[in-house]
Order: sequence, then C-alpha cells, then structure tokens
Amino acid sequence: MPQQPSFSYRTVSGYFLQSEDATVAQTFNYASTNFGLIDRPYESDVPGGTGTPWQRFEREVKRLNDTASEGVVYKVLYMGRHGQGVHNVAEARYGREEWDRHYASLPGDALVHWTDAHLTSTGIQQALAAHGFWRRQLASAKTPAPQTHYTSPLYRCLETANLTFTNLDLPADRPYAPIVKELLREVLGVHTCDQRSPLSVLRSAFPNFEFEEGMAEEDELWSATHRETNEEIDVRMKRLLDDVFGSDGATFISFTSHSGAIGSLLRVLGHREFRLLTGGVMPVLVRAERRQGA
Repeated sequence: MPQQPSFSYRTVSGYFLQSEDATVAQTFNYASTNFGLIDRPYESDVPGGTGTPWQRFEREVKRLNDTASEGVVYKVLYMGRHGQGVHNVAEARYGREEWDRHYASLPGDALVHWTDAHLTSTGIQQALAAHGFWRRQLASAKTPAPQTHYTSPLYRCLETANLTFTNLDLPADRPYAPIVKELLREVLGVHTCDQRSPLSVLRSAFPNFEFEEGMAEEDELWSATHRETNEEIDVRMKRLLDDVFGSDGATFISFTSHSGAIGSLLRVLGHREFRLLTGGVMPVLVRAERRQGA
C-alpha cells in the first residue's frame, strides 16, 4: 500500500476577518460580512478589471497555485459546525461541570436521547439559515461553490450538510455529492453524543451520502473510558488533512463537522483560536507544502 503523503500547513492571513486578531469570535456574524472576506487589492487584479470581491479572490487563489513552488498547494476550506443538537440543550440545562462529570456519559435522560445526537428544531433552522446564506452568496456575491463536500459521520452533521446544501443552484460541475469521513468526527470517547450510529442505520437515513471505504458497521473508534486529548485529536486531524490534500485536487472544499474537531483543525493549520457557534461557518485559506520523502 502506498504511503500517505504528509504536508506542513499554515493559514494564510490577510484574506479573512476570522484570521485576524482584532475579530471577536463570540460576536462575529459571517452572514453580514460577506463570509468574512476582506475586500482588498490582489496581485491578480488587472487595471479596470471587474468582478465581485469573491470573484477577484478566486482569481487570486488561482494565481497563488499557478505560481506556487513544486509541492506547494493552496486550498480554501469552508468549515461549518452542525446546528444545535439535543445534547447542546442538555448540556446547557445541566451546566458544563455536571454535564462533563456525569450526564455526558449517559445515553440520555427522561426528556431526550442524545447518543449520536440529532438536531433540535433550532438546529434545523440554523442549518436552513446557512442554506439561505449560501443561496445568496452563490447568486450575488459569486462565492465559489465547494467542489467537494466532506462531513463527519455523526447524525447531526449529516442532517446539517443535507439541509445546508441540498437544492442549491450549484454549477453543473460542482454538484452536492457528500462524502463521509470517519476522521472528521468530534472528540472521541466517553460522551455518548459523539458515539456513531451503526453504518447500516446511517446508510438508510442518508442514501445520498458516499461513506468512505473501510468504515465499520459499529463504531470502533469511540471508547466509554477514554476521552481523546487535544494532542490525540490533532494527530487525527493531521491525518485527515493529509488524506484530503494528498488525494483531492479540488481547491474549494467544504467540511461539515463539530466545535472540537474544527478547533483541532485550526490548531493544525496554525490558525488562531476561533470558536464557531452552532450553525456557524468560516472559510480558511490554507497553504500546504508536501514534505520531502512523503
């Protein structure tokens, strides 16, 4: 079996507000700020040239790739957090300390079942709000549609991805054809909300998804006794990124995932901490360089 390529990653700052230290994550609204894109001049701009800020940015990313050194590639990752899940409501009800101490390891309580948590009605509305945002961005801002859609295998992410991207007016060469990546899931272990449903259940509920080869019927990654550390999830997210950057030639890629997973991705990418609210989305411009011998 050929060795998976390995890359070094860094976030290219100066393009999105989310990457800038002055931006406050808790109050930032991606929908009212053109996705956070900074309207600035680019080397790819031509005198008298036209186009929306996103069209100009797309040309700049193409220039970066066209002029990149051998082994270097630039990609734009659209990272979306799932809408509010039933576990988020339960955690708020009990408080973080009691949730982590006791309730998170249970399958649910008298009110709700939260193993592989589903979206709440609020979470559904958040995902539909993201759908409306994408519809406007594609039509008026000319934001480049994702060329590939990846999602966590947890139920709330599969729901969020479908609600967000189904029935958008996408280019014919960029259809919504979601691919499930096991490594893209939330912090592993102890919390039952992060325990995956059987593969057959997911296939039945989401027949439009492609589940990556090798995914087991039962969840073999989740442990009832060990919660993944930051160091462990960062290793996992590095493996995920190496897989995607080494096998997917797309430039604009969507990840539908979780707070902890996205936080880990940002650490691996050298991005500053930026905690997404449920239903939130952020773009990141990434420079990846293939390591010699990998």
